[in-house]
Amino acid sequence: MAELLDDRALNVLFRQARTFTKWQPRPVTDETLHDLYDLLKWGPTSANASPARFAFLRTKEAKQRLRPALAPLNVEKTMTAPVTVIVAYDMKFYQQLPKLFPHNPGMVKLFEANPDLVETTAKRNSSLQGAYLIMAARALGLDCGPMSGFDHAKVDEAFFAAGKPCFGCDQEFFPEGHVKTNFLCNLGYGDRNALNPRLPRLPFNEACSLL
Repeated sequence: MAELLDDRALNVLFRQARTFTKWQPRPVTDETLHDLYDLLKWGPTSANASPARFAFLRTKEAKQRLRPALAPLNVEKTMTAPVTVIVAYDMKFYQQLPKLFPHNPGMVKLFEANPDLVETTAKRNSSLQGAYLIMAARALGLDCGPMSGFDHAKVDEAFFAAGKPCFGCDQEFFPEGHVKTNFLCNLGYGDRNALNPRLPRLPFNEACSLL
């Protein structure tokens, strides 16, 4: 049986965790980002496909490439965050299945023959992996600011487009153009003094049913 987390851990992960838009001037180390991925990668995905790809934007230059794609209300919170993660998904994730799901070789052909299944699987499971990223970040003492409010096509063009020069290829994924953006998430150490009162959530009887 899995060990139950205590209230302190549950508060950090859920009850007292907030979405941040303002940040302390405190950097997030590359080592922390490696630790973050090494936690989130263990979250379950369909057929262990792991379609999410994470571009961690840490430099001013990378942030400036992202800036034109941001909605106006998202510019300052993103430019001032220590790290912005592009949570994306690889439309050729199934090419990794011989390594990730070796006991069922037929899965590769199943996806190759069904583009709709590829996209559905990639979007759904990269969203799950983005949620794992948020929980792993909180577990490591980081705060998060997940967001929509950006031009997907511009982000894809700037970071994942086919036939474009590869800026710092050791830090970027697949310039061939088969990686697509899902959502963005700012990471850092949030400024709690800038938080608004917490918004309510639906109670059990409005969101759940027992059948």
